[in-house]
Amino acid sequence: MVAAGSWAARLKAGLARTREALGAGLGALVGRGKIDEALLAELESALIVADCGVEAARELIDELRKRARAGNLPDAAALKSALKAAVTERLAPLERRLDVRSQKPCVVMVAGVNGSGKTTSIGKLAKWLQQQRLSVMLAAGDTFRAAAREQLATWGERNGVAVLGQQGGDPGAVVFDAVAAAKARSIDVLIADTAGRLPTQLHLMEEIKKVRRVADKALPGAPHETLLVLDAGTGQNAIAQVKAFDDALGLTGLVVTKLDGTAKGGVLLAIAHARSRQPGARPVPVLFIGVGEGIDDLRPFVAAEFAEALVD
Repeated sequence: MVAAGSWAARLKAGLARTREALGAGLGALVGRGKIDEALLAELESALIVADCGVEAARELIDELRKRARAGNLPDAAALKSALKAAVTERLAPLERRLDVRSQKPCVVMVAGVNGSGKTTSIGKLAKWLQQQRLSVMLAAGDTFRAAAREQLATWGERNGVAVLGQQGGDPGAVVFDAVAAAKARSIDVLIADTAGRLPTQLHLMEEIKKVRRVADKALPGAPHETLLVLDAGTGQNAIAQVKAFDDALGLTGLVVTKLDGTAKGGVLLAIAHARSRQPGARPVPVLFIGVGEGIDDLRPFVAAEFAEALVD
């Protein structure tokens, strides 16, 4: 298991580029004894540069402005503390722990666009589940890309877990067979990979809907978790991806990857804000975040930890 301290350090290091994007606004706080409009404007611009989104940044700064005018933010240190608390409050609705113990096997279907880090995330998630003393099996539902199957097989070897798949076959059939095998072997968690696809590729979106239906036929109620892997570097486009895949599949969670390779880590705030503004829309929780290439660099999302690493 990864020690809490070491993960906090890696998370902070992973968000370094986003903190740099916030640098102008946060740097403006240093040595400032007075909270004025110019400082708040700098901070708002910095939040937008970090891809928090215009509306989310404006709403957050408006809240801080009101508190400053009421005399509740006497200095820059108080403002920074209030910013961290406001970020935590906005991200808290996205926080949920993955619960795979209520079903056996618990079937987890993973979707995403090409290049989002989907297959790598599956390998890291398998490792994390094993650390929770759970048995895992992988289904290579991307049947058309040999590289995807080979990559998943490599992760399977690293983790010592079985990988079921077939070349050029029907992805629904692969998942159906994998569910049967997981049941027969009394596996705790089956993670099903799927081919990368864009939401605009309607025929591929229909295909993944079919995979979902087949999983339900193999085991009523499956998949029990439907996760979307998002590359943090896509920024605001992530909001459209969440909506499209949620409309098609009914997402239960997000996995946000490559936070260490982008200055757009603020996109989590944009995702939270967008869902809060859609009538009747439920927040799609962020279950895991990834901040590196290491097998232990995918960990559960905790709003307060993220805000601490982002603002400090």
